[in-house]
Amino acid sequence: MKILHVIAGMNPNLGGVSQAVRTMCTELSKQGIYNEVTGLDSPGEPFLLNEPALIHMLGPAKTPWSYGAKFRPWLVDNLHRFDIVLLHGLWLYHGYALRKAIQACRSQSGNEARPRFFIMPHGMLDPYFQQAPGRKMKALRNWLYWQLIESKVINEADGLLFTCEEEKQLAREPFHPYKPKSEIVVGLGVEEPPVYTPAMREAFLEKCPELSDTPYILFLSRINQKKGVDLLVKAYQQIVNHYATAEVGISQHEALPDEEVRIPRLLIAGPGLDTLYGQAVQQLAQADQAQESAISFVNMLSGDAKWGAFYGCEAFVLSSHQENFGIAVVEALACGKPVLISNQVNIWREIDQSCSGFVAPDTIDGVYQVIQQWLNLSMAEKQQMSKNALETFQKTFSIVLTTQHLIDVFST
Repeated sequence: MKILHVIAGMNPNLGGVSQAVRTMCTELSKQGIYNEVTGLDSPGEPFLLNEPALIHMLGPAKTPWSYGAKFRPWLVDNLHRFDIVLLHGLWLYHGYALRKAIQACRSQSGNEARPRFFIMPHGMLDPYFQQAPGRKMKALRNWLYWQLIESKVINEADGLLFTCEEEKQLAREPFHPYKPKSEIVVGLGVEEPPVYTPAMREAFLEKCPELSDTPYILFLSRINQKKGVDLLVKAYQQIVNHYATAEVGISQHEALPDEEVRIPRLLIAGPGLDTLYGQAVQQLAQADQAQESAISFVNMLSGDAKWGAFYGCEAFVLSSHQENFGIAVVEALACGKPVLISNQVNIWREIDQSCSGFVAPDTIDGVYQVIQQWLNLSMAEKQQMSKNALETFQKTFSIVLTTQHLIDVFST
């Protein structure tokens, strides 16, 4: 079986879709499935080095639509080589060009069924994007684009593939006519993290030396309004104020009376600190000088530093207003770390049912609630939740399991 993955771009700074494609290609290759990837990045981008599949980048993309003149002709010339074409993401030129190229390819070959065409929306049909404050013009643009182009892409595909049941249900709400030929939940797996080594801790502490002997809760994602980072900072400040007499960041190794609460520090890590929103969040954290040292910020962590951050944290927190899957959430589970998330992270049901963390609304009170629930646990309860987290990863989000689901769909 040969699969072509079609994506707008592979820049990891733009979100989790590119990482999902990389992980998918890696595991599919292990199962004997041949993969290639095409998109609209410039061919010489440094993040394209050491990719797990043959890459064809035909950019640079131009205009907000990510248009590339070479893209559609390349697809027309090459689609016949593949059994499956998988479109990742929506709303950009790559989907429009792929639909047109598939029509041309099938017409030329006289085979109306090959190549088979599937779409992974990766949450891009979530009603949040049509309802969120400040997105009225974008919502209108999407509605018009749906009527002219995207409804045809969706409804002509052989199937829509979803990362979880929640995503599938939400995708039915915002646009009509919505009549996909099939809707299939295949999941989205994450590779097992590398085994912990002291080098990971060392790499992490090079970036965050102030956390050398300090417990912390980790936020690791883009610093973006959709992620609710401002809610997280405000809720954490309320936690610190509530325990005004406690020492923030007290060492896990110090013996404390059972009734005394340990308050871990908060580490916010990710790209976007230099944006207007990122700067506003940092200013918010610095507004109260008494709390300033309780919150640390660091740019995007990768490699050993990233895994050192995961393995070293008490728990992972994500307060998103919308999150289709949350790769970082699953990576935390894979490291045996409980997750404190909003109920707008689409895998919240799996977390709640498995007791792998705490779930609450995407509000200041909601974020306060999940942090407080974590603080109220005994050490034994925290250890049990950590075990639950690892088991949930292994039984629900392992890349081996989800890749087999994908292969079963493509083989049917």
